[in-house]
Amino acid sequence: MSCFDADPNFCPECGTILPLPGTEDIVRCPGCSFCIPVAEFNGLEVCSAVIFNLVEQLSLARNKEEEDDSELKGPVIDRHCSRCNKEGMVYHTRQMRSADEGQTVFFTCIHCRYQEKEES
Repeated sequence: MSCFDADPNFCPECGTILPLPGTEDIVRCPGCSFCIPVAEFNGLEVCSAVIFNLVEQLSLARNKEEEDDSELKGPVIDRHCSRCNKEGMVYHTRQMRSADEGQTVFFTCIHCRYQEKEES
């Protein structure tokens, strides 16, 4: 027996979830080989619940994800926007043509969200 008091579903020595009692007289921890008699589980009641998410909660979560995606991401560089003439643009690159040609750089103004592209 262990010196520690723990939830009966967990090994009091290493914290591993104990397997369900089977046909043997003992339950053996798969993590540390700690043994506990099956009689220790007599009278224990296991309760569980299933909680379904409401449709409204799912749509709110999706809307929040879409708002997060609309936020500009990437490094800000010192480049003037050709539309608003303010400095500060975010860029990202994509390989739009064949692999032996250069990447296309897309710039987005952090102020007016105007997009420019530069092919190299």
